[in-house]
Amino acid sequence: MSDIALLYATFPGRAEAEHIAETVLAERLAACVNILAPCTSIYRWQGAVERGDEVPALFKTTPQLAGRLRARIEVLHPYDLAVVETWPVAAGAAVSDWVAAETG
Repeated sequence: MSDIALLYATFPGRAEAEHIAETVLAERLAACVNILAPCTSIYRWQGAVERGDEVPALFKTTPQLAGRLRARIEVLHPYDLAVVETWPVAAGAAVSDWVAAETG
């Protein structure tokens, strides 16, 4: 069993990542969002290899809220296919308690 759930998603730019972060924080679906440095993504899309600059973000939430948070990110996300991965994380009691308190 994991202490918290970490959701990973990439965005076309920092503004979109920050907007979605602020929205899910206000809705108490996440306790924290780490917006990371831009990266280059190379991927297959509709039969072709594509390349694009993206901004990754990590969303910290409880395992119980992970599904709702994923669905909300997908609704707010500007991509046709928003890839939102959920990772279980053993974060320790203090972090787990903080995430639960901030999302409860």
